[in-house]
Amino acid sequence: MKKSVLSIAVATAVFASAASATAKVEVLDKTHQPAGNFLAYTEFELSGEPLAESLGLDLDVLDPNVANDPTPFDFAAGIESYEYSEEAMYALNYQSTMGPHLVNGPVNSVRGGKMADLGKRVIEMAGAVGFPASEIPQNMYPISIPYMSGSPEFVQKPDTTTVNGDEVEIVTAKGTSKTVQTVVPAYFRDYKSLAWDETTFDKSFNPAATGSILLKEVMWSQDFLGGMHVTETDEEVEADSATMDHDGKHSLGVSAADGFNGMMLTEMSIDKLQIMQQQLGFDGKKLGVKFGPDYDPAKGPIWFAHKVAVTEGTNNGVKSIAGLKVTDSASTLRDTWSVLWPAAEFFAFSDQRTANSGQNPAFLAVFDGAPFAAAPKANIDANEDNDVVAGDAFSLANNISNLLFKNIAALHYNKEQGTFVTEYKGGQQGNKVDTYDAAYSIVALSIYQRAKDALPVGYASAESGDVDLKTAAGKDALAMIKGQADFIINHLVGKDGLVFDGLTLNTVNKLNKGKSLDAQFAAIRGLVAAYLATDDVKYKQAARSIYLAVEKNMFDEKINTWSAVPGKATIHTPYTAAAISGGLREAILHLKNEEGENEPALELKVLTDRYVSWFRGVINGGMQLAEWMGDSGENQIKGSNATDTDEDGVHQIIASGGKFGTAMTMANKVSVK
Repeated sequence: MKKSVLSIAVATAVFASAASATAKVEVLDKTHQPAGNFLAYTEFELSGEPLAESLGLDLDVLDPNVANDPTPFDFAAGIESYEYSEEAMYALNYQSTMGPHLVNGPVNSVRGGKMADLGKRVIEMAGAVGFPASEIPQNMYPISIPYMSGSPEFVQKPDTTTVNGDEVEIVTAKGTSKTVQTVVPAYFRDYKSLAWDETTFDKSFNPAATGSILLKEVMWSQDFLGGMHVTETDEEVEADSATMDHDGKHSLGVSAADGFNGMMLTEMSIDKLQIMQQQLGFDGKKLGVKFGPDYDPAKGPIWFAHKVAVTEGTNNGVKSIAGLKVTDSASTLRDTWSVLWPAAEFFAFSDQRTANSGQNPAFLAVFDGAPFAAAPKANIDANEDNDVVAGDAFSLANNISNLLFKNIAALHYNKEQGTFVTEYKGGQQGNKVDTYDAAYSIVALSIYQRAKDALPVGYASAESGDVDLKTAAGKDALAMIKGQADFIINHLVGKDGLVFDGLTLNTVNKLNKGKSLDAQFAAIRGLVAAYLATDDVKYKQAARSIYLAVEKNMFDEKINTWSAVPGKATIHTPYTAAAISGGLREAILHLKNEEGENEPALELKVLTDRYVSWFRGVINGGMQLAEWMGDSGENQIKGSNATDTDEDGVHQIIASGGKFGTAMTMANKVSVK
């Protein structure tokens, strides 16, 4: 994948044309909620470079300073969608202060628990990837687990002192061409002035918030650490062995800069998984309940409570966890699938099982004891019955994904009806079915099945692999995938072809009459995942039918994108953005016309035009609150006060609302009309 400027700073006819109409986007709520934001940004990542490349784009031709080249779709996907997803992760993880600091987490505590211990570790990780310690940005504030929500507005004026940058040629989204001298503001290299407004933080832990940023971390970690590079030249090379980084010529990571981010993100992921394993297990009575690989919910369920209030302490001069208290005890389906998906990705990323002969050697090199601990032999042999609790990456992912998988089956899957229900509380399984969560449960289960069976995940989650272990857990996951996909087709599709938002299970299932954009595109996303997992073409056909119904009933020509009711304002949240990005991507990849098919709405050009008009109209139109500089095409120009230099409608963080500006995240709620 393309190198990142932000990484180097480290922490940059019938169908209307894409430009023929414009949506009006009004921001109703700027609050940052990691749960929805980073699900959306994960879908944006997958709908970015990986999607463009799969359609034949040579990524080397992309230039963030040349908009709409080689096509508007290539630029919207390969630059904007992809880079927004990375930039937002750094805003929360490195800059926001919206959570306890990594220095006070369990991983650093075993080293001594001091800032000097974390500093030594960061330098060690930089050395493993050949990244100069002098280029690590100052005043990074890496967090262990994010709080549930908070305003992304800055609490002070960002330091805009500048130094000269590069001379670059810019071709903007509006077609303006000019050669300019850029400058680099101090906040680009020193994050001290980028903290968010602490008075707005909901200082609670929520599994979906934790899971969504964990998902973002592991997706990028797999990208950043999926190869190696020549230390001297920074040239990316494929890893041909797990010891290649020991030869004095090669270092971990696809580049030094990206490798360093991969190191930091993996360290942060391990820390949050350790906190979950050690402190957040809940049995309905107390927190911190221990669970192991032999966990059996029939003997007493243990789950991650929906909301846990944090009593914040101070240690090492930064935030720590002084106390935890459950304030909402429910196990929710959304929380469960939101953590199962990244835990399964992390399982695959750190997989050292001897049976997995197809594991990427670059990944094995990361977890061979240095820089990250190797798994104990008991956890990587062919016998799952002897697995033990441990604090290394693979053991954590193995233990936590096992708990979540057993819980989604025991606490949330109604076997009689073949569907997932939204809540388990007070020892009882609920009776509400939410189409969105049911569909995304299919997605999470499909990744879990692939991880357990040693099939590719990450960007390659639709591809076959050299190994297929056909595990018992994988077979159980496939059975639930089929059951839920069948339930959607048989019970949630209306006469107009659209899906209902959900229903209540009883003698005669009572439908929720709403038919939101969220539900339509989530159903498409989930049904395509079921098709890819099972090879049953009926799920593909069902997804195609829903997409065609969306085009017929929900496309609003006046704004050149979809509305729940054309002609009326539609509320979009990050969950809406996630579903549209994911569902439309699956339509482009798997539902488009093939030889002999001539459905106009499923022509590839029409689908990619839909992508551009939605992304430019809704995301750039107001939902993306701000833009970092460099990789997404934004620059600060010497002698100019312009704050939208690429003219895409998204302003720099210093000019994005609020008293001092706003971080590069997504609005929590917008109205589109």
